[in-house]
Amino acid sequence: MREGAVTPSHAFARTRIPGIVAAMNRTLNLAIAQFNFTVGDLEANTDRIIAAIGQARDAGADLLVTPELALSGYPPEDLLLRPDFFRAADRALARVASHALEVAVIVGHPCAVDGRCFNAASLVRDGEVVHTYFKQELPNYEVFDEERYFDRGAGPCVFDFKGVRIGLAVCEDLWEPGPVRQARDAGAELVIGINASPFDTEKPARRHAVIHSRVAENGLPILYCNMVGGQDELVFDGGSFAVDRNGHMVYRAPSFEERLDVLTFADGGWSGGSLAPERTAEEEVYEALKAGVRDYLGKNGFPGAIIGLSGGIDSALTLCVAVDALGVDRVRAVMMPSPYTARMSLDDSREMVRRLGVRYDEIAIEPAMKTFEQMLAPQFEGLAPDTTEENLQSRIRGMILMALSNKTGSIVLTTGNKSEMATGYATLYGDMAGGFAVLKDLYKTFVYRLAAWRNTLGEVIPENIITRPPSAELRPDQTDQDSLPAYEVLDAIIEAYMERDESPREIIARGYPEKDVRRTVTMLKRNEYKRRQAPIGVRVTRRGFGKDWRYPITSRYRDEF
Repeated sequence: MREGAVTPSHAFARTRIPGIVAAMNRTLNLAIAQFNFTVGDLEANTDRIIAAIGQARDAGADLLVTPELALSGYPPEDLLLRPDFFRAADRALARVASHALEVAVIVGHPCAVDGRCFNAASLVRDGEVVHTYFKQELPNYEVFDEERYFDRGAGPCVFDFKGVRIGLAVCEDLWEPGPVRQARDAGAELVIGINASPFDTEKPARRHAVIHSRVAENGLPILYCNMVGGQDELVFDGGSFAVDRNGHMVYRAPSFEERLDVLTFADGGWSGGSLAPERTAEEEVYEALKAGVRDYLGKNGFPGAIIGLSGGIDSALTLCVAVDALGVDRVRAVMMPSPYTARMSLDDSREMVRRLGVRYDEIAIEPAMKTFEQMLAPQFEGLAPDTTEENLQSRIRGMILMALSNKTGSIVLTTGNKSEMATGYATLYGDMAGGFAVLKDLYKTFVYRLAAWRNTLGEVIPENIITRPPSAELRPDQTDQDSLPAYEVLDAIIEAYMERDESPREIIARGYPEKDVRRTVTMLKRNEYKRRQAPIGVRVTRRGFGKDWRYPITSRYRDEF
């Protein structure tokens, strides 16, 4: 088939193996490429698939399976509005096909046909594109915008390969009953789903439940191949798996690991797979944060990371993630004490960097505080000190960190958490200054959980940091609870309102104090303008303050109380 041409998604292009051979040989070795692809880097992604073809051949595989949009990376977003992007994808697909000689490949790629754009999965073999399926179910919720870019496919794609009738599905097609049922009705014995399914703490269990439902409905085994790695705020966890026709999981790849595994499908059953141990919630989230930091810096070419230490839990955990993701040599910690910084904060920070072995510098901000005080004294005459002076401290620190970033090329990792992002308990151009927000989608209560878990791998966070009351240390004897409800209450209210769309009335009915609910919801709504100016960060919950939170800054909507 010529370059760029495709088989309509509802058709079977041709059977490449004669029926007499299919009857004799019904053993199929499949290689699952749980790989990390980079959006827009079609050349490198193509090279990676070609290298995987060689790996699969050496491992005795007949068919290599790649994730959704492996050629382009996922999600390409508005790159998909460029006709030249589709032409480049067609050339990349042709190059993959030219190497698919001894091993066939199922490739995820964007495809344009007669002015219509599709999220496609193609079977390439013997140097040609043999079959192409167009994704039918286009997600348009949470972080997904596929209806903005793609047209829907119509009907199944089922083909013979080594005597096995294989039906294709692309990600969301597995979450709705229709596409798998269509494949079954078209004679499929096996469904292969290629996916770019981003991680959140609930996602693995939801995926498994959905696939078990499709198997129960249709009696077909399903292979689920998922992408791994970080892309801006999204992290893909892999966790590829296979389920037999009875609903038993027979293979599960480790999450957050690039790998190529080979399974055998013979006479309707699987063999050769192993079940990776399930990770705890803390381990999953920590691996997601590491992947997000590693790939954001790596894919964008930053040589290292700079973190402003405070002696508090958030900066301590951020430093741990950065060191574990990037290595000691690529991380620098900077402590910027003020007259209000407790001796304990300095001692704990010094001890932590000693344990980790990272570069550490102390830059006192009192001289800059005095300079600003003198400069602004005429303007502030007759006005009492307030949060203005506190915010100046944070902004001085932000300027110092950004100056170091400009000079070295390293990126500043901000340390704010989801509880702070929700309530605006953060300073624009101060502690919000930076390029990537590692803990942006972690509630404060989970930050403590994760810090305690990280210490089980080796006690690098001093106990004082975990046990002392949290404080911004911008005035004497300050604690977070001077300005916020207790974090256990605050986080529960934020989750209910922001992630579950519960009304304040419903949250109060569940037993939370009306005063705290009103206060929290008011702060959340009032601070949308800050969040719009915050750096992106790793998304790990079902709904983060990023692509899946699009509330207006200017709004007079009144909630139900």
